[in-house]
Amino acid sequence: MKKLVQIVLIAAIAVAVAVSWRWYSYVTNTETPYDEVGIEFNSRMPGPINKWGCDRLHATFGNVAPPLGCRASGEGRSWR
Repeated sequence: MKKLVQIVLIAAIAVAVAVSWRWYSYVTNTETPYDEVGIEFNSRMPGPINKWGCDRLHATFGNVAPPLGCRASGEGRSWR
């Protein structure tokens, strides 16, 4: 039983690291703010982390429409 718990814990940590890396790669990219997987990860991040990610994307892509999760409430064309 102890071995099973260890394997599950290692798998959970590996998934968390992979998702975190993918999210960080998205918010620091310089190609496009419209990557579907990155948008989904960023929109599901907790408030302060999502805001930091949106701020990074806005600094890089401020002249385009914001992706889902970074839009101001009530509109779709301005960054929050």
